[in-house]
Amino acid sequence: MKIVEVEGLVKSLKGKPVLRGVSMSVDKGSIYVLAGPNGAGKTTTIRIILGLIKRDGGRVKVLGVDPEGDGWDKARRRIGYLPEDAGVYDRLTGFENLWFNALLFAGGDEILAREYMDRGIDISGLSREQLSKRAGSYSKGMKRRLLLASALMHSPELVVMDEPTSGLDVIAAYRIKSLIREMAARGTSFLITTHDMLEAEQLADKVAFIMNGATVAEAPPRELMEKYGSESLEEAFVKAVGGVEA
Repeated sequence: MKIVEVEGLVKSLKGKPVLRGVSMSVDKGSIYVLAGPNGAGKTTTIRIILGLIKRDGGRVKVLGVDPEGDGWDKARRRIGYLPEDAGVYDRLTGFENLWFNALLFAGGDEILAREYMDRGIDISGLSREQLSKRAGSYSKGMKRRLLLASALMHSPELVVMDEPTSGLDVIAAYRIKSLIREMAARGTSFLITTHDMLEAEQLADKVAFIMNGATVAEAPPRELMEKYGSESLEEAFVKAVGGVEA
């Protein structure tokens, strides 16, 4: 089952072409990584997929629905989103941050919100002592885990994450990647952007190389390395985009 289908996506911002033909497909329960350097068009692609900005051309289906069409309001409730620049409410405790988001997802239903809240606490991996403190005192890794818990607490079918481990230390990044694998094994689909090819190689079921707003190649990491005669995904990417002008 295809959770996300994108074909020939085109977008210009302020008259400048940003996407020139991005295509991709995400299977149910898989970890799909959109990999490329900063400025390649990764964030614009996921914003269009999430219905945050409109496309100029191409076809997009997410959970069977066009983000610009009827039924999107209902479909987007089945999605979790963690932007790269997401922040916590520093003056609130970890518990209060989770409760705020739980109420939003539950539409004010406090019984359902309590269920989401309990799930968020478990996902965060933070102790009750840590969650009782103001989030402004947290390390970057702790804040990222709190944000991830908020994005996953309502058990979304699709989770979209923009550079989820950017700026984190090795241990914090490892914990987040482990959680992603655990959730995917239970049927959650992930669409992740990264410029870290090692992370993509370790994490992805399928990778799309994106450069200058276009999909250059798409396949499981091992197939891409074999296709380009490379020992690493990083080397495969360099070979794949070697003929692409900057």
